[in-house]
Amino acid sequence: MNMAVPDFQFFMLPLLSELADGQEHKLQDLYVLLAKKANLSDEDKDELLPSGKQRVFHNRIGWARTYLKKAGLLDAVKLGVFVITEDGKTLLKSNPTQINKSTLAQYSLFQEWQNGTSDLSVSPALNTIPLAGGEPDTSMSPTEQMEASFAIIQSELSDEILTLIRDSSPRFFETLVVDLMLAMGYGGWSKDSGKATQYSADGGIDGVINEDPLGLDTIYLQAKRYRESNTVGRPDIQAFSGALDMQRARKGVFITTSKFSSDALDYVQRIEKKIVLIDGQQLAEMMIKYNLGVSVKSTYQVKNIDTDYFNEDQ
Repeated sequence: MNMAVPDFQFFMLPLLSELADGQEHKLQDLYVLLAKKANLSDEDKDELLPSGKQRVFHNRIGWARTYLKKAGLLDAVKLGVFVITEDGKTLLKSNPTQINKSTLAQYSLFQEWQNGTSDLSVSPALNTIPLAGGEPDTSMSPTEQMEASFAIIQSELSDEILTLIRDSSPRFFETLVVDLMLAMGYGGWSKDSGKATQYSADGGIDGVINEDPLGLDTIYLQAKRYRESNTVGRPDIQAFSGALDMQRARKGVFITTSKFSSDALDYVQRIEKKIVLIDGQQLAEMMIKYNLGVSVKSTYQVKNIDTDYFNEDQ
């Protein structure tokens, strides 16, 4: 294990401290400041992970950032730009000598993420694995550690996708949801079977997917590009249902970058027409699954013994 670059928990306190002024800070600037805090040489900063795909230093800053964000101590205002939260400021006022996973465990958001109960959660197994420079958990097999690591990487990718979407224009998001439906196979009879509606007069409908050449079966879409804290409530879904009535439609998909209230979720279960609700986390997961806006960075193959080959009795 690399000893020159400290483990990811070391960087939690200096990273949060650099954000203490409440201003927005670019990740590239933070790299420079944190390298000085850790007294890293150019050789230390340039060391690569075994995969050769990323610097060890950047990787560990990345995990420190992820853990602090999951605890609600910092936030990403846009891709690669971060700001401290009120909880983060409160923690710094207590003059901690260090911040580590035990520190973060006192925050409910972090607990929910670790236990797999948050909207932005991943595998519950993650509460047993320290990543990016921590000592491996001997209670987990190498396969379990790898799967848990993969789940956290997917969670971080989901966060980045949602940050980019929230920073995009409403028009881009409307086109994105149409592209996603097509990528999932809806309207597969033609590449032109889906389209975003005219922005100036969409009547509450942001996109249309024709599932057959004659347009006998049509899916109508609505896209709401909200911040994570903005919840889509029942009135929004009722308005969309009314827009479907104006089209004499029976099927609709409502996609948001935030989440839906319990009343909204209950409402779609009680009405006759079929309205599917896709929240921000589901949206990001679907984009990853159907390779929309993402690309493969690395591929690892895990191989087993081919017992048939070694069977001499055949």
